Amino acid sequence: MAISSLLLIKPASTFPTKQSLSHQHNNNNNKLHNTFFKPYSSLKPTTDNTPTLSKHHKLSWNQELKHSNFNNPQKQISEDTTDDYDDESFQELVDKRCVDNIRMVIVDAVQNAKAGHPGMPLGMAEVGYVLYRHAMNYNPRNPKWFNRDRFVLSAGHGCLLQYVCLHLSGFQSVQLEDLKRLCKLGSRTPGHPENVVTEGIEVTTGPLGQGVANAVGLALAEAHLAARFNKPDAVIVDHRTYCIMGDGCAMEGISHEAASLAAHWKLNKLTLIYDDNHNTIDGPTSLAFSEDVSERFKALGWHTITVDNIHDDIRSFKEALLVAAVSETERPTFIRVKTLIGKLSGKEGTSKAHHGTFDEDDEKRMREKVNWGNHERFHVIPMVYREMQIQAEHGERLEREWYSKLRSYQSKYPEEAVEFDLLLCGGLLPGWESSLPEWSTSDPLDATRGYSEKCLNKLAKVLPGLIGGSADLATSNKAYLHDYQDFSQPDTPWGRNIRYGVREHAMAGISNGIALHGSGLIPFAATFLIFSDYMKNAIRLSALSHAGVIYIMTHDSIGLGEDGPTHQPIEQLAGLRAIPRLLVFRPADGNETAGAYKIAVANRDLPSLIALSRQKVSANLEGTSSNEVERGGYIVSDNSGGNMLPEIILIGTGSELCLCEGSAKILRQEGRKVRVVSLVCWRLFDRQPSEYKEKVLPLEIKKRVSVEAGSPMGWREYVGEEGKVIGVDEFGASGAYLDTFNKYGFNEENVTKVAKSLLHQQH
Repeated sequence: MAISSLLLIKPASTFPTKQSLSHQHNNNNNKLHNTFFKPYSSLKPTTDNTPTLSKHHKLSWNQELKHSNFNNPQKQISEDTTDDYDDESFQELVDKRCVDNIRMVIVDAVQNAKAGHPGMPLGMAEVGYVLYRHAMNYNPRNPKWFNRDRFVLSAGHGCLLQYVCLHLSGFQSVQLEDLKRLCKLGSRTPGHPENVVTEGIEVTTGPLGQGVANAVGLALAEAHLAARFNKPDAVIVDHRTYCIMGDGCAMEGISHEAASLAAHWKLNKLTLIYDDNHNTIDGPTSLAFSEDVSERFKALGWHTITVDNIHDDIRSFKEALLVAAVSETERPTFIRVKTLIGKLSGKEGTSKAHHGTFDEDDEKRMREKVNWGNHERFHVIPMVYREMQIQAEHGERLEREWYSKLRSYQSKYPEEAVEFDLLLCGGLLPGWESSLPEWSTSDPLDATRGYSEKCLNKLAKVLPGLIGGSADLATSNKAYLHDYQDFSQPDTPWGRNIRYGVREHAMAGISNGIALHGSGLIPFAATFLIFSDYMKNAIRLSALSHAGVIYIMTHDSIGLGEDGPTHQPIEQLAGLRAIPRLLVFRPADGNETAGAYKIAVANRDLPSLIALSRQKVSANLEGTSSNEVERGGYIVSDNSGGNMLPEIILIGTGSELCLCEGSAKILRQEGRKVRVVSLVCWRLFDRQPSEYKEKVLPLEIKKRVSVEAGSPMGWREYVGEEGKVIGVDEFGASGAYLDTFNKYGFNEENVTKVAKSLLHQQH
């Protein structure tokens, strides 16, 4: 079925009625709404639609500002003098007091938990506040609103800053009780941000630099979809991506890889904010870091800005973020913000502020510095809630306007609207599975990477969200969508092939961002299996954050031959199979390759990795089944007959499954009862009911042989203590494919020899 067939589908669940939208908003967050969600009356619009502060709004802050430490004694705020403050100056006073409150809640949360990382949150409180109060478009009552701005905290140890901002902004996911349970088991405020735990967190971060790549992926998704769907008179994809990175992120290579690509792709709606506090865990950055990070980003092609004194001049950061960054139309923006880690504390400006609590005297002094008085812990000034809600109400209005635009778009551009709606509903066209190719025994031999190429290109025609690329190995990985252009700005941003260059780690991190954009895009990322080691941390995060990335890993064994041991994966499969939630497939032929893609595409909250051969194998190895791949392991052939059990079981994966079949034929000719099992995906097989697993691998049959041209680690679980594992426990060797296989015993003769040695053993 082609994409054009979408027009036959009844349009669109994405376009709600005004009544349904109103019902959704009225039934969410009612308690918080009644307390703090007041009408947008504290602001009065001007002729240019820019809100101006009303006298009532100023007076509502009067009492609090009179007692704050920064109030000008020569110009006291009173009912008679509020008009003496221009709106901008008054807003600065309000902003500073809101930041004070954020800092004190951060201190309270760390002291209460007796754990955490307060240094970055205290130093970057102004940045977090400005993002959530003045910059970002979002609706806390509908955190998944499509056209919201995205925020990524690459410096994930600073999560407390985001948690506090989410709470103050009205997100139900972070209540005061959640802040009181920071880092506690089962809380919604874990020690690093997790998108599957806390609504309002876009991606899971923690390992430094990963979030930078995620943010690039989010920005790429926006640029790609905007190019595909926006019209001169109907803009429906238009949001920005913000990311905070720290010195550690700047040091990690993945941030450089991702930043290089962001500039090359001209992702001008991406803003990266660098917390330049000159400290890491071990001490000052001067111990190991002396480069000018701004100059590096400038050389990469970024628009760079430096904010020298955000603590005393919030306005300078607001101008950089809201004017200079937004005005940039060709380059991503890098804002270097010079901060004091652990601001207010006695540890201020030192690495000691990075993590840990504060002693009683230090906490007392911090309270005195901001005139916090005798407020109980976790006190929030009521007007701070109101102040933050101004931006939330603005986002709520923008969402309503966006849905109105969608309805108009549907009328003007029905074909595009149906495809856009399909993407927002998950991107899976009904019946998409039928597009996957089928193979017969008469089809010519090919490598499983070749069968993969055919699957990808068939799927691209029915999955409008399929997008991805290779780390400079598209011709080798066979991972290219032939009927689609390359993603390239400004020429072809609608293209669905992404050229990553030799940047495996960034490729995986960017793919996570694309997958978590929430727009139905289905990213694939390809390279050689050996280079999965460069990507391992990002692959792990795919699984942790439920990002349905499809990893296409070719050259999956010593069968790649001439490139030698540096390129021959040995331990990679074992390490990847150990990652929780990651589905690792090693298909044996065209049938199993199609089956692997069927499962990988269908599981949008699970990442999948498909390991593919360079050497040619049968298109349809007799007995394999694309449908049976969903069980992870199944019986390919068995000559035992009826309900009889076999004498021996040969278990294989990938290109070695045919060796099991060849050996089985030899043994059967000698009168042996032999079962051949394909164990294409261990995790799926392990999830099967015990009755099914017993049916495939009966415990009574102790004579088992596994055959896989990689590490033997893990196979003992399937062959048992009495079974034999044919694997590779060294780094391989350079030589022709068959010569290398023969050296390590991967041929029918050796498999048969090992099997016979087991059969001749007596119990």
